[in-house]
Amino acid sequence: MSPVFLFLVIFAYFGLLLGVAWFTSRGANNDSFFIGNKRSHWGLVAFGMVGTTLSGVTFISVPGAVGRDGFGYLQITLGYVLGYLLVTVVLLPLYYRLRLTSIYHYLDVRLGRRAYQSGAAFFIVSRTLGATARLYLVVNILQATILDRLGVPFWATNLVILAMILLYTYEGGVKTIVWTDMLQTAGMLTGLVTCTWFLLHRMDLDVAGGLAQMQAAGLARVFDWNVDSPTFFWKQVVAGAFITIAMTGMDQEMMQKNISVRTLAGAQKNMLLLTLILVLVLALFLFLGGLLHLYAPQAGIAATGDKLFPAVVMERLPAFVQLVFFIGLVSALFPSADGAITALTSSFCIDLLGIQRPGERGSLPEASRVRWRHRVHLGFCALFLLLVMVFKWIDSASMIGVILKLAGYTYGPLLGLFGFGLLSSRGVRERWVPVVVLAGPMLCAVLEWQQAALFGSYRLGLELLLINGLFVMAGLWLISIPGQARASVTVAQ
Repeated sequence: MSPVFLFLVIFAYFGLLLGVAWFTSRGANNDSFFIGNKRSHWGLVAFGMVGTTLSGVTFISVPGAVGRDGFGYLQITLGYVLGYLLVTVVLLPLYYRLRLTSIYHYLDVRLGRRAYQSGAAFFIVSRTLGATARLYLVVNILQATILDRLGVPFWATNLVILAMILLYTYEGGVKTIVWTDMLQTAGMLTGLVTCTWFLLHRMDLDVAGGLAQMQAAGLARVFDWNVDSPTFFWKQVVAGAFITIAMTGMDQEMMQKNISVRTLAGAQKNMLLLTLILVLVLALFLFLGGLLHLYAPQAGIAATGDKLFPAVVMERLPAFVQLVFFIGLVSALFPSADGAITALTSSFCIDLLGIQRPGERGSLPEASRVRWRHRVHLGFCALFLLLVMVFKWIDSASMIGVILKLAGYTYGPLLGLFGFGLLSSRGVRERWVPVVVLAGPMLCAVLEWQQAALFGSYRLGLELLLINGLFVMAGLWLISIPGQARASVTVAQ
């Protein structure tokens, strides 16, 4: 298919997003930007959050990893289910009881301002690095398959895409993203289903026949019972649960959409529906990965990892499948950045600048708060531009591994802060909190560096997130004060 035609399709798709943004951002204010005026429908939020949760990394990396790990990702998925259930029954009721705009205000209520600012700062670092890594993956594929042939440099592609995202999130924020995420999830799933169906048709297989061939080729293995392996079953399940708790339940981007639903019951239904859809979609991505690895040798394609899916589509499949693939890819691209930039803007404005608290003494008027929000939004777009270029320089073969590694180091302190607040009734000496939350990742780095000497053949994997959280919780206990908790979690904002 002509790269010019695909390029025009991308701009037409962007035009559709702009139309949705224009319609949903009419009369928008800071309340619309941060929490969607608390009027989002739970079903709409659930479907849209599928695209945000999966993003371009899942679209490309999960099928590409089947050749190495089989269906082992289902082990992590089981953990995801446990994590989502815990978020639904423990964290969501807390956030609604406190009537939060930023979930990190809980840390202020429970542990003090230093804990609050430390938690917000780690979220900003975590989400910035994770979102730019996801964005890089999809931009790089667009560059390699379309824009290199048009002579467009990578930096220009990156700049234009971020400018597009800025345009449709600048005013409406969450109010807009709830609708654009729904549209983008539909596009991504259309691409997934179409490519799966066509590969089955091309190899003259049905679902049962495809699974039989995958099992014969060793691609459908799920469970790893080797205790020393980084993909040991219980390690993956536990890690998956805590990844979900930290990267969803303690993540402002994900919870910002949840708390835009008017009632707690609606938000909980949203999470349960999201869990069901997510499990089905991840299983289909793994099945697609198995088909790709069966088809590639037959078609003489040597690509592996993140490059396999694009190579099969662009080199062997017909033009209409290439078109649907690119719609799905672009649909996976935008949710990895638009919600992140919006949530980062919200957290920076609310948690670090304190500009969205009109009831507090000395608060800024609405016009000034909007101006500050715009400046911060532009600043994060510029930072994303820079970091995507850094990931281009690093050029890792599997970005899903990079993202999970970053999560282990940067979400661990959030897990420790929230865990200590929820599981104990002790206060803390506030001035030492930043030291403790920085010490956790540093101790994890030493542990990983010396793991051969300390653990022999055992290798750390995704459990690094939990270890990091435990280090932070232990540190908070050491600086804690018995009977000095600042407030009950039922205190309203």
